[in-house]
Amino acid sequence: MTTNNLIRIKDYEANAKKLLPKAAFEFFGEGTGHEDTLKNNLESYKRYRIRPRYLRNVEQRTMRKKILGKDVAIPIGLSPTAIQKLAHKDGECAAAKAAEELGTIYILSLHSTSTMEEVTQAAPKGRKWLQCYIFKVREVAQEIINTAERLGFEGIVLTVDFPVLGSRNIIAQYGHPLPYYLKKAILEKYLDSGIISNSAEVTDPSADWSCIKWLKSITKLPIIAKGILTAEDAILAVEAGVSAILVSNHGARQLDGVPSTIESLPEIVSAVGDKVEVYVDGGIRDGTDVFKALGLGAKMVFIGRPIVWGLFHNGEQGVKNVLTILRNELDKAMAISGCAGLDDITKDKVIHESHYSKI
Repeated sequence: MTTNNLIRIKDYEANAKKLLPKAAFEFFGEGTGHEDTLKNNLESYKRYRIRPRYLRNVEQRTMRKKILGKDVAIPIGLSPTAIQKLAHKDGECAAAKAAEELGTIYILSLHSTSTMEEVTQAAPKGRKWLQCYIFKVREVAQEIINTAERLGFEGIVLTVDFPVLGSRNIIAQYGHPLPYYLKKAILEKYLDSGIISNSAEVTDPSADWSCIKWLKSITKLPIIAKGILTAEDAILAVEAGVSAILVSNHGARQLDGVPSTIESLPEIVSAVGDKVEVYVDGGIRDGTDVFKALGLGAKMVFIGRPIVWGLFHNGEQGVKNVLTILRNELDKAMAISGCAGLDDITKDKVIHESHYSKI
């Protein structure tokens, strides 16, 4: 399928589903359990409506925004997605270069098939954060985080919703789809030495909120808590000292039946106020989804699976295409709804469909 035929994010998904090996596509695409949350991540966006305001001057529009004190050109970043070389030989390096080119943030997965050094060399000027866990072996986390800091990564994204690995149907059916010629580059030396026995079981199930204090003692980088779904945990995260919260349900891959991220977003934004920045991922497939998330209080959104579909189609250029589609759709939504800048996308611009059922 040519790029001319790929005009929506769903086209990239359909192309990947058609051409990727079944096990590889399902590894990236599946959810846990009956996949109710996976479906709800997508469907929940459709239950919100945009309230446009007309006769506003929108001739000049901008999407620039400060995130943790530095500008991004678009409010659409790249969530951590594992083993990206399964989709394209250039994997994480290609995705990071695309993010650099579009002026946004790339979050490197701990389960990357490229090293931090390789990604840094590929996108030296790009904004990069590293996704990490609280390890059973704390020294491993400290060494990895110190390396990230030395290489110029700007933030640590702590995944908090992974005390144990959720049920993965694809792994139960096919085994792990990582081919023999691909390695988990960041974890490889710890696996080879036996310090870590299994990359799926690196996390410490006994970890609690005090781990944030430990993290802050070993790094000066800001900590972004990823996986928050409730106001209660959002408050605890702020009290523990995080700099930002990424509302996420792990792409619906950990626990089926939890809320969609867009359903969880309003209560978290309300709970933390302006104490920390709040971002969201999960289910974003259109620029209007981005608009709705921003209207409900997210400072920025992140995408996961669409990165992989773009990578599969055409490496770096494919990811740039995906980001450009979302950027252009958001720009059009802003113009037609009366928003010249991201600060104009206020909470009165987005409302749940139930509002109209009461009229």
